Amino acid sequence: MSDDSPKTETPSHPNVPSVDQSDRMVPRNLRQSGDPGIEMLVSTRVRKSPFFHKSFNEEGAWRATVYNRIYHPRGMVEPEDGGMMKEYDALVNRVTLWDVAVERQIRVKGSDAENFVNYVITRDATEIEPMHGKYVILCNENGGILNDPVLLRPAEDEFWFSISDSTLMQWLQGVNVGHDYDVDIDEIDVAPMQIQGPLSEDVLVDLVGEEVSEIPYYGLMDAEINGCSVLVSQTGFSGEKGFEIYVRDAMKNAEAVWDPVLASVKDHGGMQVAPAHHRRIAAGILSWGQDMDHETSPFQVNLAYQVPDDKEADYIGKETLERQREDIEAGDYPFNMKMVGLKLGGEPISDYAPDFWHVSESDSGTKVGYVTSPWYSPKLQTNIALAHVPAEKTDIGTEYEVHLPDEYANEPGEPVPAKVAEVPFQKSVNPSAREQAKMNAEEDATN
Repeated sequence: MSDDSPKTETPSHPNVPSVDQSDRMVPRNLRQSGDPGIEMLVSTRVRKSPFFHKSFNEEGAWRATVYNRIYHPRGMVEPEDGGMMKEYDALVNRVTLWDVAVERQIRVKGSDAENFVNYVITRDATEIEPMHGKYVILCNENGGILNDPVLLRPAEDEFWFSISDSTLMQWLQGVNVGHDYDVDIDEIDVAPMQIQGPLSEDVLVDLVGEEVSEIPYYGLMDAEINGCSVLVSQTGFSGEKGFEIYVRDAMKNAEAVWDPVLASVKDHGGMQVAPAHHRRIAAGILSWGQDMDHETSPFQVNLAYQVPDDKEADYIGKETLERQREDIEAGDYPFNMKMVGLKLGGEPISDYAPDFWHVSESDSGTKVGYVTSPWYSPKLQTNIALAHVPAEKTDIGTEYEVHLPDEYANEPGEPVPAKVAEVPFQKSVNPSAREQAKMNAEEDATN
């Protein structure tokens, strides 16, 4: 990547990258400018989700971001009342409801749906059976990650891309220009919510019955809540056990589904929270646009498993990605930067980072990388982070320094020590209780 930004550091001015931007993996917005404390403008240019009134007007979300051009609640508990760490406690110990209507649903439907989807994702779409899903990535011709959605297949001729933050629908429609696959590609009126936490299965049983306990990980189930049609999946973004409820005809049915779901969550001691980035970081779950983007190869961010070596069908980016794999296997790593986990010092990082904080070599002090996703882990009792560092210096235990803002630094203006750690920092909890019992029984029978 090229960039006209200054390459020299000006200590008196914080708005300078101070990391060589001739490396295409350094983000263009690597600016240490902090949080200006501005107010978000709410206008008709950005969409309000079908859950907007519930999240903001009734449940009192106090701040928001814009995700997929939709307002998204990112704080339910005020900082003086415990903030994000109180929300974390509800997630890992009870159950939580998330408003994730920003995960727009892009449907590909038609007789060529499987062939089209197989052409745009790196994994093998033919292995996804109806009423199942998978976590997938889509890449451009240079092998850069365009999106990492959960891909659902509710019917033989129908796929839903539950997308992360990007304009994927326009790209998919553009891909089909000239290819003429027999498919319709459009956004559908479906809005998801997530039920996450150890009591999530109890909530879903209350709402849709015992059958939900039979759903395998990434499995789907049609159901009704309060007379409204929904699709339930055992998926989530938390690292905890969880489910997603996709509300069909959401403009009409969203609130009719939301109310009994939230009531059940509260009956089980839970609450609505913002998406739990503190827990997903611990689980090593990536956030598109933050940990990776269209210039990032899956081999840089621990997503090599998304590039199968036995997929015969052609797909966008295949030639580049297969060449990258060959280079890596030959010991010639084709990138300057690679993602690692860091355990780092400093005061507990208890909220979102407004900047990509710099990472320096511990001996020379030279800035060589940047942190993408930092937070404090209550379970591990330390700050943890995902970060991009030189590819040749990623061994577990490698020492670095991280330049935290003064509010988190041990000494103002001084970096804190950091070490490369294994990712995930904390394992995910995926299968339902009944599914886990089945797996245990099968394992016992085999032994």
